[in-house]
Amino acid sequence: MRLSSDLSPTASLPSSPRSGSPTRVSRSAPDAGPTGLSLLRHHLRILRDPLAGIHEVTARYGSMVRMDWGPFVFWLANDPDAIKHVLVDNAKAYHKSRNYDGLRLALGKGLVTSEGELWRAQRKLVAPAFTPARIQRYVPAFVKAAEDAADGWRAGTDRSRTDVHHDMMALTFRIVGHTLFGTELGADADRIGPAFEEVLRFAEDYSMSLVRIPHRWPTPANYRFDRALATLDALVERIVRERRERLARGGDAGEDVLAALLAARDESGREMDARQLRDEVLTLVGAGHETTANALSFTLYLLSLHPHWERRVVEEIRGISGERSPSMEELGRMSLLERVIEESMRLLPPVWGFERQAQEDDVVLGRRIDKGHILGVSTWTLHRMPEYWENPEGFDPDRFLPERKKERPRFAYVPFGAGPRICLGASFAMLEAKAILAVLLRRFRFEVASGYRLVPEPLVTLRPKGGIAMVRHFR
Repeated sequence: MRLSSDLSPTASLPSSPRSGSPTRVSRSAPDAGPTGLSLLRHHLRILRDPLAGIHEVTARYGSMVRMDWGPFVFWLANDPDAIKHVLVDNAKAYHKSRNYDGLRLALGKGLVTSEGELWRAQRKLVAPAFTPARIQRYVPAFVKAAEDAADGWRAGTDRSRTDVHHDMMALTFRIVGHTLFGTELGADADRIGPAFEEVLRFAEDYSMSLVRIPHRWPTPANYRFDRALATLDALVERIVRERRERLARGGDAGEDVLAALLAARDESGREMDARQLRDEVLTLVGAGHETTANALSFTLYLLSLHPHWERRVVEEIRGISGERSPSMEELGRMSLLERVIEESMRLLPPVWGFERQAQEDDVVLGRRIDKGHILGVSTWTLHRMPEYWENPEGFDPDRFLPERKKERPRFAYVPFGAGPRICLGASFAMLEAKAILAVLLRRFRFEVASGYRLVPEPLVTLRPKGGIAMVRHFR
């Protein structure tokens, strides 16, 4: 899908992708939602511009909106209580919806897309790599990768124009290689980034199609998808082959995620088959760098629009770690930096929405949910609802101060999801983002390039369409 939405680099964010005054969103009456021509108009609007379309239909009909699309019944469930019910209280009754089928074509049955016993077994296997103690051991790798990138930029000229999103994708991709797979991936970034973008675009278009063209048919879109997927598969094959060769030479198995995957055995003692291993590795490569790179890019963009906050963050970083690389303990004390990242993920959430499909009949906020109904949450809209966010379009990191967080429902802010399927790498991603920003903001000031306008593009993740043009200034 293509978006017409944009965000001006010279003004605060609007209440929706379109300009205009905030619209109060309230809980709807049972089964409220558009019908007839109104339904068709909203449907077409959402297809053309999902961020604006979902925001508008929620503003018009409330936080639980029923929309019948052909044979499918879809609920927009932008309500903290509904989210708690579906993701936490009755999570066993909901699986990821058919709209994840496009992603399943790419990632197979990895941790993001699998269900049931397979998902539980895989999560149990991968979880030890993301314990707090293990994540803290990754901090030197986070810092070194950021320092290496900064040294490279510093070797250039002051006031260099760059695509910050491209830079962050390359940086987080390298970190994923070192921390999760014990290998160098930096040289592959220029090939893998576009390949992932093509795969995500295909997955989004496939999921939104009421009539799906089989992905094996020789269409231009399918050809591009297959070519991109072959690039990603070649990367996974290389990662696994190099580790197996190291083991064959008597090398250390390692303590990273790849070591755990290779050592995994089922109840009969069989190792993970090649397909499942591929699915898990590719899932971790994608999930491990895509969303974090987006969050970092959006944070640098938003700080450039709000120099007051940018100055305060730099003062905090220098006041705690001086001109040194930050330690784990020092990162833990950078509370304003953490709030800045949280506020960035509120306004521009990398996971801009998610869906669940009922596996049995249920009742949510008094609405009957039949087996097969799909419930969707727009994180973009939820994070802008004035019931929960004062001045929802404004950039205010202090809204995440502990005393102010207590004033909001717990599930009014879900950048990483919630419940049993909350993002396993949430703490990893937050600490990685803090470490990278603590290094980069100490050494550079980032300014939005003249004439640039941010266009948020909601594919599987929320990305900046065409990148983010910024100018790096030496400090």
